[in-house]
Amino acid sequence: MTGDGTRVVRAGLPEPRANEPALPGPAFAAHYHLPGEVAGPYTYGREGNPTWTALERAISELEYPVGEPAAETITFPSGIAAISAVLFSRLRPGDTAVLPGDGYQLLPALRERLEDFGVTVRTAPTGGDAQLGALDGARLLWIETPSNPGLDVCDIRRLADAAHSRGALVAVDNTLATPLGQRPLELGADFSVASGTKALTGHGDVLLGYVTTLDPELAAAVRAWRKTTGAIPGPMEAWLAHRSLATLQLRVDRQAATALALARALHDRREVTTVRHPGLPDDPAHAVALRQMHGGRFGCVVSFVLPDRAHAERFLAALRLVDEATSFGGVRSTAERRGRWGGDAVPEGFIRFSVGVEDTEDLVDDVLTALNFAQTHGV
Repeated sequence: MTGDGTRVVRAGLPEPRANEPALPGPAFAAHYHLPGEVAGPYTYGREGNPTWTALERAISELEYPVGEPAAETITFPSGIAAISAVLFSRLRPGDTAVLPGDGYQLLPALRERLEDFGVTVRTAPTGGDAQLGALDGARLLWIETPSNPGLDVCDIRRLADAAHSRGALVAVDNTLATPLGQRPLELGADFSVASGTKALTGHGDVLLGYVTTLDPELAAAVRAWRKTTGAIPGPMEAWLAHRSLATLQLRVDRQAATALALARALHDRREVTTVRHPGLPDDPAHAVALRQMHGGRFGCVVSFVLPDRAHAERFLAALRLVDEATSFGGVRSTAERRGRWGGDAVPEGFIRFSVGVEDTEDLVDDVLTALNFAQTHGV
C-alpha cells in the first residue's frame, strides 16, 4: 500500500486521458439524456452526479485503503445531514440508541427528534469507554472520538466488539481525526461518518458530510435516505472538496505538530488549566489514542480553560493570527469561548482552539502574547 501523501493526491482520480484535466470539473446537471428504458449510473440529479462519484470514490480509498471488500461512501451537504442519515435510516420506533453525552453540540437536538419518533436514547461519556455500560438492548451505538470539544478518546475496537456481540451496529464520528489519523472501519465500526466541512476540505469555504461503510445493504439504505430527503451536495462543493484532498496530509501533519507544540506551551501557564490534546503524554486520552490513531496525527484541536468568561474574552480579542469562529480543521487558526453557545457542559472560560497551518513559532508566540495581555489587563 502506498503512503498517505501519495494516496491523497491520487484518490478518486480517473484514468488519465489525452488533453483532459486530471480532475474533471464539476458536472452541473439536473437531468441526463435518458433514451429508452431507465438504465445507467446517472438518471436524475437528485440520485447521482459524476462529481459526487469521484469524491465518494476518493473518500472510500482514504477511509478503507485495504480495498477488499470495497468501501462505499455517500456524500451529503453537511455533517449533520450525514449523521441524520445514519440515525434515521437505521432506527425505528421501539429501538434504543446509545449516544455520547459529551459529543457534538447538535446531538441533543437529534436526541429530541429520535425520541419524538419513539426511539429510546441513552447517553454516556466518551472517556473510559463508559458507553459499554449502556449497550444492552441497543440497536445502534454512536461513538465520537476524539470527542468535540472535550477531546476524550475511547477504544473503538473494544466498543465495537461489545456492541456487535449484543446485535448493535456501530457508527463513529471521525471528523476530528480524519481518515489519515484514524480508520474506524478497520477497527470494527459499521459506519465512519464525518463533517467534511472541517479538516477534510480544510479551507473554511465548503459545507459537506459523508458516510462510509463496507456493507452494501447499509450503503443502499443511507443512499435511499439521501434520495428521499433530497439531502444532496452541490456539484461545486463536491468538486472543491475533492480538489482540497490533495493537500490533506500536508495540512493534517502540520496542524498536528503545531497543536502539540501549543499544548506544551500552554502547560507552562499558571492561569491556564485543564489543557487537553491527545498527543500530550500525560493526557488522559493519550494511551488509547496512541494505539488507534496513526502517524502521530492526534488532531488540530487543543482545549483549555481560562479563569473566567471575561479573561477568556480578553484573550480572544488580543489574538492577531487567530479568527474567532466556530469551526475547526481549517488552514487559518480559529478559537472560541465554547460556552457562548450554551449547549456544551463546559466552564465559562473554556477555549476550543483549532490550529491552522501558520508557522508554529508565530502562532505560539501570538497565543502567549494574548495570554499575557489577558492576564495583565484584568479589571
